Amino acid sequence: MSVVDEIKARLDIVDLVSETVQLRRSGRNYTGFCPFHENTRTPAFVVFQETGTWRCFGQCNEGGDIFKFVMKKEGWDFPEALRYLAERAGVQLKPVTPQEQAAAEENDHLRQLLEDAVIYYRHALLSTPAGQQALTYLREQRGLSDETIEAFGLGYAPAGWDAGIGYFKSRGYTEEDLLAAGLVSQRDSGGVYDRFRHRIMFPIRDERGRMAGFGARMLDPEDMPKFLNSPQTVLFDKSHLLYGLDRARKSIRDHDQAVIVEGYLDVIALHQAGFTNVISPMGTALTEHQLNILKRYTRRIVLALDADAAGDKATLRGLEIARQTLDREADPVFDARGLLGYESRLQADIRVTTLPEGMDPDEVVNRNPQEWEQIVASANPIVIHVMETLAANQDLDDPKVKSRIAAQVVPLIQDVPDSIERDTYLQQLARLLKVDERTLWDGGPRVRRRPSRPFRRDVDTPRESSAPTMASTHGETTYALEAYCLGVFLRRPELLNKVNRKLRENRLNSLSPEDFKHSDHQAIFRLLQEAVDQDMAEPDRYVYSSLSLPMMELADDLLARTGKLDPVEEKVVDELVRILIDLRLRDLRQAIDYLRYLIQESQEQGDLKATQYQQVMVEHTRARQLLDVALGRFTSRSVPVR
Repeated sequence: MSVVDEIKARLDIVDLVSETVQLRRSGRNYTGFCPFHENTRTPAFVVFQETGTWRCFGQCNEGGDIFKFVMKKEGWDFPEALRYLAERAGVQLKPVTPQEQAAAEENDHLRQLLEDAVIYYRHALLSTPAGQQALTYLREQRGLSDETIEAFGLGYAPAGWDAGIGYFKSRGYTEEDLLAAGLVSQRDSGGVYDRFRHRIMFPIRDERGRMAGFGARMLDPEDMPKFLNSPQTVLFDKSHLLYGLDRARKSIRDHDQAVIVEGYLDVIALHQAGFTNVISPMGTALTEHQLNILKRYTRRIVLALDADAAGDKATLRGLEIARQTLDREADPVFDARGLLGYESRLQADIRVTTLPEGMDPDEVVNRNPQEWEQIVASANPIVIHVMETLAANQDLDDPKVKSRIAAQVVPLIQDVPDSIERDTYLQQLARLLKVDERTLWDGGPRVRRRPSRPFRRDVDTPRESSAPTMASTHGETTYALEAYCLGVFLRRPELLNKVNRKLRENRLNSLSPEDFKHSDHQAIFRLLQEAVDQDMAEPDRYVYSSLSLPMMELADDLLARTGKLDPVEEKVVDELVRILIDLRLRDLRQAIDYLRYLIQESQEQGDLKATQYQQVMVEHTRARQLLDVALGRFTSRSVPVR
């Protein structure tokens, strides 16, 4: 029995959830009001004691096991929830290795150094003559109150080349510490100098509030770049951080929406005005990792672009809206097609809105807070935003203009996985251009398939299959089927792309962590995704080098469930697809069964949500029909093997 299995065996999910949610028995299950969103009419939150899982059939539409509940409630990742629940269950985790212990201690040391730096920069802002220029700028030009400056820990870096070095050395830190924390830079001739000089300092924390690095804004117009961030360190990775998330995560969950703006001061001004669900990617393009972090709190995301970023000239350059990075280290892009891919994989709702020309968010909210609310409320789906941006100020009676717009929007529409959304977008484009829909679809450009990432060929000895047969999967638990699939992916990570391609060919979404209902499996799958997406190492090596000791034990258990694989790769892929479709069908059947109960109960209570549940039921029924058709294709050509 793995550590995860032992924890689940010792802890009753009903007991744990009951500490937060008032549950009442309903047949074999328990129901209550979801703790993750507002709902006081119909109890749409269900705990399935037999399977040790929970699900919300209401607004948040999430679910999982005991680990996922703790992760969502506390905002933790899987290892944190594992440690907490292991301690609660009295299960002994494997001790960390000396290397892991040393790395943790080093990280704690660097975080303490960064916390001391916050105090140092803050003192320089509030209590030195040199800091008065920065303080005046923040108060008078940006309209920030002293309370806001205090809350966000803003500071000032003195102008000298070694003022910070002298201070930190006096507190016992070494030059190696300062380099590792990103507070100094290395001279070509040897030695170090302060990285941040005569700048306003913005502490950057991770979602748990732990220090990771700094952003710094120039005060002297001659100093370039305008914004300078900490360099890449063991603690600071811009692609894995979102500025303000530590302060915004509760509000994001409460509003079930995250609004993304460009810069630090935009976030701070909006928080001061009461819009506390706002964060920033710090001038870089949004990454899938950042969106995965956000998805712990909401699936509804709004990108607030400035008018230049959303302009038609930039959009016409291959649908990529060039955005100037704050520290000028790179040229991030707003990629409409990339965002559509994220939206599909993460099952999120990503929308885009545009600010008034020449205005920043802080200027908008200072002029009229209601105007900001309206801007966010008017955010459009990605395809509609691109469509309207391309059409703005164009002569839509000109056939060449129509053709140019269609050439860029139709491929986007073809990328949308949901057939109802695709048809709706096509209808809107046809009305906009005043052409027939069939002309757009039949005569429009075709999507160009992106080349697959090259993978190393498997040089292992040919393997025999131990895949579950069609008959055996009916008796298998969801956990066992998920474990089998992940075991195969751990042996052959490159199969993940091939399975996704087969799913898309059958008009089904690519795999996402939500296809796996157990949090330990979700954690392994996210690592597999990272392994396939990166190109620094072979995917299998990347996975095994990234596993912590508790996760290694889980991986060993998953590998033990798979045995050897069929030497015919096509058979393995087909079998994986069939099992994954079966898992999706199981999830949908459970959802449909409980929706029937919710519809009946809400109708008896006169709750208007009955209509909403009926709409969801229609969507689930259509999805089930699509899955049934796909499963039929793979079942008919499946050759059961032992």
